[in-house]
Amino acid sequence: MKQITPPQLAEWLKDDSRPAPFLLDVREPQEFQYCSIPGSVLMPMASVPARMQELEPDAEIVVICHHGGRSMQVAMFLQHQGFANLINLAGGVAQWAAQVDPAMPQY
Repeated sequence: MKQITPPQLAEWLKDDSRPAPFLLDVREPQEFQYCSIPGSVLMPMASVPARMQELEPDAEIVVICHHGGRSMQVAMFLQHQGFANLINLAGGVAQWAAQVDPAMPQY
């Protein structure tokens, strides 16, 4: 499974010459409300099997959670369902807050 660090993702999101990835946040709603990466879409981990038809199978999808564990599980599940361009955010929003956006609330 491919991984991307928060600083690498931040650079990608700033790069207008490259299409932005779809940011899939698989945390729970209360976690997402507390803090999230701008532009990310909430799809709690447990809802992914029932909602995966909402995702574009060929899109570049960066999967996000708190520390990177749940997102890795979801990315591996989606890969087994035929999704081709999945990337796990290493360290999740916790590392994003530490390395990219220190103003982001942490929990």
